[in-house]
Amino acid sequence: MHVIEVDQLTKYYGKARGIIDVSLYVDEGEVFGFIGPNGAGKSTTIRLLLSLIHPTSGSGTIFGKDCIKHGPELRLDIGYLPSEVFYYERMKVIDLLRYSASFYRRDCTQRMHELSELMELELHRRIEDLSYGNRKKVGIVQGLLHQPKLLFLDEPTAGLDPLMQRKFFQLIREENQRGVTVFFSSHILGEVQRMCSRVGIIKEGRIIEIEDIRTLQQNNYKKVRVAAPDLRTAHFDLPGVMNLEQHDGEVRFFYKGDVNPIMRKIGELNLSDVAVEEPTLEEIFMHYYE
Repeated sequence: MHVIEVDQLTKYYGKARGIIDVSLYVDEGEVFGFIGPNGAGKSTTIRLLLSLIHPTSGSGTIFGKDCIKHGPELRLDIGYLPSEVFYYERMKVIDLLRYSASFYRRDCTQRMHELSELMELELHRRIEDLSYGNRKKVGIVQGLLHQPKLLFLDEPTAGLDPLMQRKFFQLIREENQRGVTVFFSSHILGEVQRMCSRVGIIKEGRIIEIEDIRTLQQNNYKKVRVAAPDLRTAHFDLPGVMNLEQHDGEVRFFYKGDVNPIMRKIGELNLSDVAVEEPTLEEIFMHYYE
């Protein structure tokens, strides 16, 4: 079942581009990665799906229902952590979380306290006294306290220290194992690579690739590093070779195509070292943006 289904969703802010003809789906129980640099359209896509803004054209469904027409009903089963969190400054954390919990048709008290303890959140401090990182923790607890079926995470780890990031990722894995579907938007590619099974890449408001992460890596460039005496870059002047560079007695490059010709060229050398690796998601991502 497709928990999220988007068909040619488009949003213009006056004449300014938001997103253009975005189409994608997210299956039940999936952790879907949505990557692109700041300004690519990630947050706009999420806000449209949450019916916080309305599209110029196109459509989107969540749990099979139109996300604009049924927005208030759908949001009862959705958790949302925005990239920036803004709260009533004078409220205490506990009062803010109780206020948030009051919107849902269930008792959230136990889960609220469990999450607050996990995230080391001081419930009786005022919002105005919290650091940016601690405000982000409030957002995490707020987004999860009602045990949603679908979770939207928009740049979720900004402001969290490394130890808290690790706790956060473990928490999201546990939610996913419980059956929660996760839409994970980030420009930090290592996070997406660690968490997600499929990834959509958005560039200047348009989807340029949606692929399984393993397939994305395997069908892309190989990363090659060769060390040999008197080695010159000209030895690898072949079709499919890109970003060829030489330093510290090594030649490094990316290669796409049939591996046999490149392996024959490597085999002609008196090697001191060689490595052929899959590129990281970050290297793939930069390929799409160059």
